[in-house]
Amino acid sequence: MKATFKKYLLNFKNPSGTSRGILRTKETWFLFLEDEGKWGVGECGLFRGLSFDDVPEYEDKCAWLAQNINLGETELLQQLQNFPSIQFGLEQAFISLRSKNPFHLFESTFLNNQKPISINGLVWMGDKEFMHQQIEDKLKDGFSCIKMKIGAIDFDTEISLLKSIRARYSKEDIELRVDANGAFSPQEALSKLETLSKLDLHSIEQPIKQGQVEEMKLLCRNSPLPIALDEELIGVVDVTKKAALLQTIQPQYIILKPSLVGGFAGSSEWISIAEKNTIEWWVTSALESNIGLNAIAQWTATLGNEMPQGLGTGSLFTNNIESPLEVDNGGLFYNSSKKWNTNLIESICI
Repeated sequence: MKATFKKYLLNFKNPSGTSRGILRTKETWFLFLEDEGKWGVGECGLFRGLSFDDVPEYEDKCAWLAQNINLGETELLQQLQNFPSIQFGLEQAFISLRSKNPFHLFESTFLNNQKPISINGLVWMGDKEFMHQQIEDKLKDGFSCIKMKIGAIDFDTEISLLKSIRARYSKEDIELRVDANGAFSPQEALSKLETLSKLDLHSIEQPIKQGQVEEMKLLCRNSPLPIALDEELIGVVDVTKKAALLQTIQPQYIILKPSLVGGFAGSSEWISIAEKNTIEWWVTSALESNIGLNAIAQWTATLGNEMPQGLGTGSLFTNNIESPLEVDNGGLFYNSSKKWNTNLIESICI
């Protein structure tokens, strides 16, 4: 078996704002496997500044994996515990290699019958006019669930935007989620959550920065608005520590980003622990190309979770890989009449 790693830089159509700054490009890595005339591909969705494995030796670890690919999937995954994005790419690549079609990873009605996965429409941070236009566009596109990034502009302006949505659409019409990406301080968080709770929001993701376990525990206990843990899960790889974290904080929701929490295996561990503790969950992509998004979507479709998922990021880039993935009327589809751009994949990977 031969393994090849190649870096690929995704370019945003529009600079995208988060509480961590403006994103213009997104670095990712493709793992390409060849064996006895077959090939498979996986994406290692490194997220600079957020990924647990954003370390100087990342490229060295990719090279080590390529040189040691014949150790086998199980052994390699074990040795890559501190590199969750590489674990995810490795899982994908082996499933892709074993499949009759390298892009058909998991059988489901999403893949075979074009059944849509309900997704949220993502609204990025920016000035008031830009964010309002995004909201209007998402509503016109048929989304019944909107996720809005908050925490980068003035809080009163964000509240005004949310109030303007609620003035036109009730919570029965539009489900609103907000994502603070850890923007609030522990001292101000509860008062801001109380203000936000008056707007009939579904939930808020990661109101304070990760790693403040006692503060997050108190917030989840006292918040009038349901809290979803996101970044809090990153870097927790031991199953016992995962259980302890959820049992201590007791959030209402957790959010699984396979690139950041150890792929399908790591995400499945989190889901199992969450369900034992009556914590709900949903799956979100982490700005992968369509290679990684396809894998996440096909896996998610097998899980039977009917909540809107966070899988609408495929249209953000100017140079994404053409694929059968389409978003229509608030849902993600796999349009089997469309083809993958295998020429681009091969030009990148070979």
